[in-house]
Amino acid sequence: MSNNNNLKQLKLFKKGKVRDVYDLGDKLLMVATDRISCFDVILPTLIPDKGKILTKISLFWFSYFTDSVKNHLICADLANLPASLKGTEYELRDRFMITEKCEVIPFECVVRGYISGSGWKEYKAKQSVCSISLPEGIKESQKLSEPLFTPATKAESGHDENVSFDYMKNSIGKDLADKLKNISIDIYTKAADYALAKGIIIADTKFEFGISKGEVTLVDEILTPDSSRFWPKADFQPGRPQASFDKQFVRDYLESLDWDKTPPAPALPNEIVSKTQSKYEQVFKMLTGKDFSE
Repeated sequence: MSNNNNLKQLKLFKKGKVRDVYDLGDKLLMVATDRISCFDVILPTLIPDKGKILTKISLFWFSYFTDSVKNHLICADLANLPASLKGTEYELRDRFMITEKCEVIPFECVVRGYISGSGWKEYKAKQSVCSISLPEGIKESQKLSEPLFTPATKAESGHDENVSFDYMKNSIGKDLADKLKNISIDIYTKAADYALAKGIIIADTKFEFGISKGEVTLVDEILTPDSSRFWPKADFQPGRPQASFDKQFVRDYLESLDWDKTPPAPALPNEIVSKTQSKYEQVFKMLTGKDFSE
């Protein structure tokens, strides 16, 4: 169950890089596996308990933002699993959500509060991030004067592609695009303030939205180490790459290899697996104040 879920009694709705989604008729069952993907390639090595940690972090944030934006969560209680799944409780515990079915909006809503990763590479080459011009003299990892909204197209397989906000507006309409931008920046800003007080810098993150019953609805995961860059505040220093609590640690290891970032991906050594699991557990504890095992 931690890798390829085998719920043959259910209809598979979608198999994602990390999550397997099953059709419950008018609802969906989302199951977070322990798979990890980097550079949009699924790695052959699992990160133990990763799916449980991601689910618990998402549940924490859904609750935190319950008054700010509608989300797709119906419940995450074992007692609400369909009768046909009796006997799978141990495998599914802490790694599933029952959610509304939504018409998913085909864009990732990326918010960048600090300059890093592909944004930093583009800035060095063109003094812009996702074609948004920025002032001279910005250092690597520096906090931006205001968060940038940089949407990307959602790819079922392969790489997501950064697009302009104008492209997004032309695709889904100005009103909806403006709404998604405002909601995304608002959630990011509030989450970043909360996390900073807990010793974590959220450098950037991505949100996904759908439409349910005519309302914009937050879907999938939210503000996890898979969808965000989390940096330790105590170690932060602009002008260099930062230590991280997220899968950037795995990306950095893979960047050190002679791998062209196309499948098949190389296996991860035990040390990288163990440290990655520990980083995910640490960020959960810092954000929620709870041990992962609680």
